[in-house]
Amino acid sequence: MNDPSRIPADAAAPVETLYEGRWLSLRKRGRWEYAERNNPGGAVIILAVTPADKVLFVEQYRVSILQNTIEMPAGLVGDLAGQADESAQLAAQRELEEETGWRCRRVDFVHCGPSSSGMSTEMITFVRARELEKVGPGGGDETENIVVHEVPRREAGAWLFARAAEGYSIDPKLFAGLWFIEHADG
Repeated sequence: MNDPSRIPADAAAPVETLYEGRWLSLRKRGRWEYAERNNPGGAVIILAVTPADKVLFVEQYRVSILQNTIEMPAGLVGDLAGQADESAQLAAQRELEEETGWRCRRVDFVHCGPSSSGMSTEMITFVRARELEKVGPGGGDETENIVVHEVPRREAGAWLFARAAEGYSIDPKLFAGLWFIEHADG
């Protein structure tokens, strides 16, 4: 898997901390600079389909890119005080209800991988929310201004391309999420 002849010589260099903030740190190892999440659990992306066969998406303004984005419900794992050992499944249940107003009875693991392997140590876990029930309006917590979109599953891909044409930033991971909804349905 890791052929030693293909590993850069400076991969074993000591790690330097260039900056450390509340949520992110900037590190350097040899000639490589990368971001590291300060919460140990990474992030979770929630694949949620309502009983009416609609995929849940969230829209919010992201300051880092100065643009409105369309994303799947998601959040950091273990980012709440006293919850450092929170599982991706528990974080998914919490974030789904907070962001969308939908509660799920069950969460199934789908896949885990890097968000941007050349830029960050962050790992993202995709989970599938099951047995959804509408319990509130959603919209996020007091620091967020989230708009919830419920899009018929068969129209989701076209809907995303239409939002891109309108100027929204579309997270490419959404297309992986739609593939998982269709093909990793256990």
